[in-house]
Amino acid sequence: MPHLPLASFRSPFWGLRPSQGLPRFHPLSTHSKSHGSSISRRNHEAKQKRQREKQAALEAGIARKSKSAAESSKAWTPKEVVVYEIPTEPGEKKDVSGLLPPAYSPRYVEAAWYSWWVREGFFKPEYQMKLPQATGETFSMCIPPPNITGSLHIGHALTVAIQDALVRWHRMCGDQVLWVPGSDHAGIATQAVVEKQLWKERGVRRHELSREEFLREVWKWKEEKGGEISEQLQALGASLDWDRECFTMDAGSSVAVTEAFVRLYEAGLLYRSQQLVNWSCALRSAISDIEVESRPLPGRTELRLPGCPTPVSFGLLFSVAFPVDGEPGEDAEVVVGTTRPETLPGDVAVAVHPDDSRHAGLHRFVAREKIMSALTERGLFRGLQNHPMVLPICSRSGDVVEYLLKSQWFVRCQELGARAAQAVESGALELSPSFHQKNWQHWFSHIGDWCVSRQLWWGHRIPAYLVVEEHTKGDEEDCWVVGRTEAEARKIAAELTGKPGAELTLQRDPDVLDTWFSSALFPFAALGWPQETPDLARFYPLSLLETGSDLLLFWVGRMVMLGTQLTGQLPFSKVLLHSMVRDRQGRKMSKSLGNVLDPRDIISGVELQVLQAKLRDGNLDATELVIAAAAQRKDFPHGIPECGTDALRFALCSHGALGGDLHLSVSEVLSSRHFCNKIWNALRFILNALGEQFVPQPAEELSPSSPMDAWILSRLAHTARECERGFLARELSLTTHALRHFWLHSLCDVYLEAVKPVLSRSPHPPGPPQALFSCADTGLRLLAPLMPFLAEELWQRLPPRPGGNSAPSISVAPYPTARSLGHWHQPELEQRFSRVQEAVQALRALRATYQLTKARPRVLLQSSEPGEQGLFEAFLEPLGTLGHCGAVGLLPPGVAAPSGWAQAPLSDTTQMYMELQGLVDPQTHLSLLAARRHKLQKQLDGLMAWTPSEGEAETKRQQRLSSLQLELSKLDKAASHLRQLMDACPSPGEL
Repeated sequence: MPHLPLASFRSPFWGLRPSQGLPRFHPLSTHSKSHGSSISRRNHEAKQKRQREKQAALEAGIARKSKSAAESSKAWTPKEVVVYEIPTEPGEKKDVSGLLPPAYSPRYVEAAWYSWWVREGFFKPEYQMKLPQATGETFSMCIPPPNITGSLHIGHALTVAIQDALVRWHRMCGDQVLWVPGSDHAGIATQAVVEKQLWKERGVRRHELSREEFLREVWKWKEEKGGEISEQLQALGASLDWDRECFTMDAGSSVAVTEAFVRLYEAGLLYRSQQLVNWSCALRSAISDIEVESRPLPGRTELRLPGCPTPVSFGLLFSVAFPVDGEPGEDAEVVVGTTRPETLPGDVAVAVHPDDSRHAGLHRFVAREKIMSALTERGLFRGLQNHPMVLPICSRSGDVVEYLLKSQWFVRCQELGARAAQAVESGALELSPSFHQKNWQHWFSHIGDWCVSRQLWWGHRIPAYLVVEEHTKGDEEDCWVVGRTEAEARKIAAELTGKPGAELTLQRDPDVLDTWFSSALFPFAALGWPQETPDLARFYPLSLLETGSDLLLFWVGRMVMLGTQLTGQLPFSKVLLHSMVRDRQGRKMSKSLGNVLDPRDIISGVELQVLQAKLRDGNLDATELVIAAAAQRKDFPHGIPECGTDALRFALCSHGALGGDLHLSVSEVLSSRHFCNKIWNALRFILNALGEQFVPQPAEELSPSSPMDAWILSRLAHTARECERGFLARELSLTTHALRHFWLHSLCDVYLEAVKPVLSRSPHPPGPPQALFSCADTGLRLLAPLMPFLAEELWQRLPPRPGGNSAPSISVAPYPTARSLGHWHQPELEQRFSRVQEAVQALRALRATYQLTKARPRVLLQSSEPGEQGLFEAFLEPLGTLGHCGAVGLLPPGVAAPSGWAQAPLSDTTQMYMELQGLVDPQTHLSLLAARRHKLQKQLDGLMAWTPSEGEAETKRQQRLSSLQLELSKLDKAASHLRQLMDACPSPGEL
C-alpha cells in the first residue's frame, strides 16, 4: 500500500467533518459515528451525562462484584437444550442435512453417533487395516478392568479420556488399533454385595445355601446389575472393540487361570505351605498385603468396627500381672504389657467346643472388655497408658487385620520380582513418569511370597486336589495334586501314591484364587492366551494407563511377573501412570465426603436434589451422611450444569497427566463447554461463508493469496506439530493447549474478525474461503481424538472434497501431521505478525484510555526502520479491523505527526498515532480520567503502606505496584494530551 499524503490526515476542527480524502472501511456488525454538527448540542450533552453516570455505576459496582465473586463463580444459567428428534434406528447414520442449531447443545451433538461407529466397525482392527493411511503398525491396549460391583467415577473417566484420545489418534494415524474392554469379577466385593442383597430381600445367609445355589445368585446379579460400567464407557465415547469384551470369570479367563496355576506349580513357583496370612475376620478370608492399610495411631483412638456394637479403643498398652507360682508375697508377680489383652487366654492354648454357649459367639473386642473386667475383679490389672502404634486395617471391610497361621497356596515372588525389576532397569519396560521407578524397585526389592488362596465362593476355584487319607511317598504331610482337570489330577495322584487312580478319593480345594491372579492375566486372556491365534498374538506388547498409585504398581507388577514367566515376554513396553483426581479443594474423592462424581452427572447435568438422593441411597452411616450432604450442598448449590462428554474429556486431558494430583472442578468442565460453543459458532460462520457452491481445493495445492491467509495456515501447521508432539510424548495437555490457542485466539479472535470485511464484499476473493475450509477440516481432525462427538457432528457438514474418496467418519480420517502441512509453515511470517498483534493491543489500550466505544479513529504508524515499516504495510487493513479503528496509514520517517492525535510508542523505532479531535470531549474525559486516577492512586498508596513477609506475597505486591504505576503513567500522559487538545481547540459549547 503506498504512503498516504500527510494532507489527508490533517486534523479537523471541532464541528468540522474529517477529511474526505482518507478511505475508511467498516468491519461487519460495527458502525462508525463521528461527533460534530450532525449531532445536536442537546443530544451531545445528554450522551456525556449518560457516560458519566455509566462510569460512576461501574466504579460503584466494583466492590459489589468483588464481594460476590465466590457466589457468581458457582452460579450458572441453564442453557437451552436442543434435542435431535429425527427418527434414527440404532446403528443408522445421523441425519446432518439440516441446518446447525443456533447454539451448541451436547444432547443434540452426542445423539446417534456412537451406535453408528460401532455398527460400521470403525473400532475394529480388521476395518482399520483397509484404510488408505494404514501403516501396518499395531497399537493395542486393555482397559484396566473395573469391578463389576461399582460404577465409574471421575478418576476412571480420566483414564478413559486419556486412553481413548491415544487410541483414536493411533487409529487416525493409520495404525491397527485394538482396545479391549472388560471388567473384573471382584471376588470379595461382589460376594459381599450379593450376600447383603440376599439378607435384605430374603433374610438368607450365604451358608444357608449350597455353593452352587449361591453362585447362581451371583451370576443372576451380574447379568442384571453388571452392565452399568459398559453404559458409562459408551457415554464417554470410548472407542472399544465391543465384540471382544471379556470378563475375568468367563470361559476364556477360566482356561487361562487354570493353565497359569498349573504351569507355575510345575515350574516350582507355586506351593502350599502353612504360614502367617492377613486374615480379615469380617470377610472370613485371607487378604493381600496391598489390601492391608497401615493406620498410625498417636495414642488412644476409638474406632468403629464391623460387627462390634460399640467403639473399640486402640493405641493403649494394658499392664497385666501374672502371679509367680510358689513365690510368697504380694510382689511375687511378673507384669506384662500388651495391646491385645483379649489374646491372653489363647496363650495357654485353651480349647473350647464351638457350640458351647458359654464361649462360639462373642466378638473378639467384646471379649476384650469381659477379660479386662475379669482381670480387674481378680486384682491382676495394673493399669494402661497411651501407646503409639500402627494398626493393620482391612481396606475392604474396615476391620482390624489378624495374623493367622494357615495352610494356603503361595507364589514364589523373589525370582519373578527380580525379572520385573530388571525389565525396568534395562529399559525393556518404561515407566512414565520416571519417578515411579523408585517405588517399583523398592517394592520388588522387599517383595514376599504371594498368598493366592481366598476363602470365598465367588471366584476361580483353585485347581488343586487333596488325596484323602493318603500321603506322598516318605512324607507325612497331606498329599496335594494339581491338574487342569480332575482326571489329570487323579492320574498324577496315582503316580505319587502308587495306587490305581480309580481307588483314590480326591477333594478339590474349596478356596478360590485371589482376584489379582486373574486380573493379572487379563491382558493375555483377552487376546486368547494360552490358545491365542497369530493375528491376535501380534498385538503384544500392550499399553496401559491407570491411576498413579501403589495399587496400580502392585497390579502391573503382578502382570509383569506372570507375563514374563508364562508367555516369555513383557505384557507392556510402556506403562503410563497418570495423576490421581482430587476435588477442587485437593481432597481425595470419597463417598463419605460427598465429593465422588459420576461422569454422567457432569455430562448430562443433575439437580442438587438428585445428588442428595444418591447419597441417601448409598451405604453411608448417619454421621457420614450428614457430613457428605452438607459438603455436597456447599460444592453444588445449584446442582451440576449439563457440560457434555466432549467438554468433560477435554477438561480432563487438559491437566498435566504426568505431574502431581489433578484438582478438578465442575467450573473447569463448564469452561470447556464454552470452548465447544465457540467452535460451534466458528463452524456456523464458516459454513455460511462457504455457501452451497463451494468446492475445496486439495490441501497440497492450496497456496494462500494474502498475508492473513498465509498466517492462519501457518498457525494451523504449527498447531498440528504441537498436537503431534503432545500425543507422541503422551502429554495431552500440550495438545489441548495448542488446540485451544488455535481455535480461540488464532482463528476466532484474529482471523475470522480480520476477514469479515473481506467476506462482506461482492464478489469476495477466493482465498479466504479456501483458508477457512482448511482451518475447519484440519482443525476438526486435530480435535477429533479429544472431542469425538463435536468433531464428527461438524466435520460431516463440511463440503466434500472432489473425487468422493473422503473417509466415512472423522474417526477414521487421516490425522494431520506436521509433515503433511509443512508447506504451510512460515515461522518468520508468524514472528512478523506478532508485531502486528502488539500494535493491535496498543490500539485497543488507547481506545480504552480515551473511552472510544463506537468511534473508529484513524491511525498512523511511523517507523525509522524500513523493515519495520514494510512489515506493517502488508497488514494495514487487518490492523485497523482488529484494532477497531478506521483506516490505518503509514507516516513517512521524519514527517511531523499531526497535532491533536494521541501517541503511543510500539518500540524504540516505531510510534503510533490515533485521531482524537472530533471524537472526544476533552473536558468530559479529563474528569473521568481524574476519577480513575484517584481510584488507582488509593490502591497504590495502600500497597505502598503494606509490608508483607518475604516470599510469594511480596513478589505479587511488587508486580501489582509496577502495574499500577504503569497505568497511572498512561493516565497522566492521556490527561496531559487532553489538556493540550482543549487549549488548542474550542469546546463544543463555545462554538
